[in-house]
Amino acid sequence: MTQENPNPEQENSTAQTPAEADLESAIAKTPEQEIADLNQKISELEDNFLRAKAEGENIRRRAVEDIAKAHKFAIESFAEHLVPVTDSLYAALSTDAGDAKAFKEGLEITLKQLLSAFDKGRMTEINPGIGDKFDPHHHQAIASVPSEQEANTVVSVLQRGYTVADRVLRPALVTVSAPK
Repeated sequence: MTQENPNPEQENSTAQTPAEADLESAIAKTPEQEIADLNQKISELEDNFLRAKAEGENIRRRAVEDIAKAHKFAIESFAEHLVPVTDSLYAALSTDAGDAKAFKEGLEITLKQLLSAFDKGRMTEINPGIGDKFDPHHHQAIASVPSEQEANTVVSVLQRGYTVADRVLRPALVTVSAPK
């Protein structure tokens, strides 16, 4: 004769859910096992940290090298544009042209080559006109003279200035008008 369990709920109470099984296995671990698991996790995290740190150092080192190369070779393109100007000047010096007009024409052509090289190198001239307002960012006043013009306007340009990519390389040397 088979006996039936008079209380069916009692049978279900002894069965474990997966979460309970995980909890029981965690409880079943000895402290030594837990320490070993945690040490393994620490080793993995330490290894990942060291790898990330090394990668960061490699990126930093490559960036420093790239910047050094950019500084070293930044002028290379500009220098390539200046070489033909130098060739023209050497050619002018090597000729025995007695004609001043031809010599002047050669110099004008060479100047055009030079200005073209400046343009290709993003170098522009600062050449203020007479009567322009004095700009302390682009002009350097070396004298002020009494003039009929409004105060602080350019009276004469003694030396042209230059900018490279909107940064002043050398300001234009000017004299400015002084109030009477």
